[in-house]
Amino acid sequence: MMDLKELETRDTAVDGARIMEKFEKESRTRSFTSRGLQTLVYVLCLVFTLYHLAYASGIRLLQMVNIKHHAIHVGLVLVLGFALYPAFKKTSRKKMAWYDWIFITLCAVMPVYVFVRYPVFISTGFSGETIDIVMGTLLILLVMECSRRISGPALSILSALFLVYALFGRSCPGIFRHRGYTWHRVVTYLTTDIYGIYGTSVKVSATYIVLFIIFGDVMNKCGMGQFFNDIANALAGHTKGGPAKVAVLASGFLGSINGSAVANVVTTGTFTIPLMKKTGYSKEFAGAVEATASVGGQLLPPIMGAAAFVMAETLGVKYGVIIRAAVLPALIYYLGIILQVQMRAEKDGLKGLPKDQMPQVAAVMKERGHLLVPIVFLLYMLIFSGKTVLFSAFWTIVVTILVAELRPVSRMSLKDICDAFVSGAKSTVSVAIACACVGIIVGVSGLTGFALNVAHAIISIGQHAIPGSAAASLFLTLLFTMVTCMILGMGLPSIPSYLITATIAAPALVELGQAEIAAHMFCFYFAMFANLTPPVALAAFAAAGLSGGSPMKTGWQSVKLALAGFIVPFMFMYNPQLLLENVTVISGFQVVITSCAGVVLIAAAVEGYLKGRMPVLLRVVSAAGALLLIDGGGRTDLLGILCLAVVVGVQMMRSRAGHTEAPVIAEAQAPESSCG
Repeated sequence: MMDLKELETRDTAVDGARIMEKFEKESRTRSFTSRGLQTLVYVLCLVFTLYHLAYASGIRLLQMVNIKHHAIHVGLVLVLGFALYPAFKKTSRKKMAWYDWIFITLCAVMPVYVFVRYPVFISTGFSGETIDIVMGTLLILLVMECSRRISGPALSILSALFLVYALFGRSCPGIFRHRGYTWHRVVTYLTTDIYGIYGTSVKVSATYIVLFIIFGDVMNKCGMGQFFNDIANALAGHTKGGPAKVAVLASGFLGSINGSAVANVVTTGTFTIPLMKKTGYSKEFAGAVEATASVGGQLLPPIMGAAAFVMAETLGVKYGVIIRAAVLPALIYYLGIILQVQMRAEKDGLKGLPKDQMPQVAAVMKERGHLLVPIVFLLYMLIFSGKTVLFSAFWTIVVTILVAELRPVSRMSLKDICDAFVSGAKSTVSVAIACACVGIIVGVSGLTGFALNVAHAIISIGQHAIPGSAAASLFLTLLFTMVTCMILGMGLPSIPSYLITATIAAPALVELGQAEIAAHMFCFYFAMFANLTPPVALAAFAAAGLSGGSPMKTGWQSVKLALAGFIVPFMFMYNPQLLLENVTVISGFQVVITSCAGVVLIAAAVEGYLKGRMPVLLRVVSAAGALLLIDGGGRTDLLGILCLAVVVGVQMMRSRAGHTEAPVIAEAQAPESSCG
């Protein structure tokens, strides 16, 4: 008979699975009753993973031109997509529908067709014949249908609209008019060349994304998630509002590896959210902390949920350049969350967990610290070895498996390794299909010049709204770009969301003279924040499902917690030194100081607390000071720092006068820990 702890663990896992299915469509896979179908899908997933590992290892036999590798990748994910996902919500998940076998057969034929026709593609300059039009049309329809099944209709509808735009662009008004293209030309461009479905978006899926998803699943299988929870508890569990800080640290660590905000919420939130509520945080605040920290993991180096590698590929720069640019904004984002958590705990008199019942850092490191070795190895390979990302990722997975064998607590059997590989393949399907569907959008944008037209439109609106003011024009352009990115990012996986926004919105910022890396980082930030902002705040709604709070209130609380993150992109657009571009030691120090000061002011303004409760006027001064620190100019920085000095000085005087008392709440009970 199960004891109480086992029952609680099982119930938590069930709740997590229920939340995942509710808020992440990608988790609604079939669960076959037939042992034969179970085995078939398991083997297909293993084949998928082993093929990509073998390709990454550099085996000469598997080295081929990009379009062939991309065709195999898309063919495999389409087969798995139609096998794993039913056509409709009410369709049985216990068996395969007859028409799915037809879809699967067609999907399996696609890479064979590319291999057979490739010499013709080369010799005819990708002009396309009747067979190419038929097979290309089938490929487009299969990708859109599979995307609809997995991620919902939004991306498929958007792709269909772009196809209509490609065909009938000559009827569009104003700057969006183009010559118009025949279906023959559109299909040929999208399916027999490297600019559409088999283009950049699928390239990053077939190389970086698949390997780092597999890496994340292997790390989870050997206990990295438990290690992050334990080390976070050891470092912060005993401090004021300790469980919330644990959520921030653990979710940030894990989120950088797994790259899925909703999955991260469910993985760490099932543990951290009940503890936050028990400590005294409201349901909405507890859910918001978990959501904002989980989304932020994709902004945090070294892996950024594979975004760092995708951005490096898109911009044509080295991985180290992206990491250097991303590190300071990400740390500022997390500093903003930590400060609000601390201020809320002080304001409401919340205590930490008993220190003597928290795991010790030394014990945690002794038990699972060896799991940090693969991450250190990955950084060495990427930064110092000179090897490709593909090769580095492959050997990091191998090293992870070997290092896990060093201690019984992390040791994996052959079945465990195979299960991790299968899980990685299943996790890849949703992202890869979205990338293939994004390829349609990116391809049409390139064929018709749509991205440049949008850039001109955004710039034109910004310039004409306040004519004659360059600063106001830039601000309005940034504002319109932010809204565009958040709308385009609603309900999509993070990497495809970034690829769409980088294609459509980033050119507007580059055309205004902004650095390319800053423009892409700006788009990436706001594509990620679509996970927090109502009405489609998937990460926040998932966290509300775990906390029992109101989804909309949790979403808006998440926006408040992430407010520093909303301001940071504007800061590095006005002051690129925040991305450590062309920065000296002195200017770098100045950037760090002013950025941290701005985050303190934002947190104080939002929470109404800084060493005591703040009156409304001081909150206004704090907000004004934070806004002044957005611009990197010396005068505005000085005024912002002056605002901080005024707020701190007044609060210290009010504290001495006894006007800033906060209530006191009893300490929370400690959780069970693997390290005792």
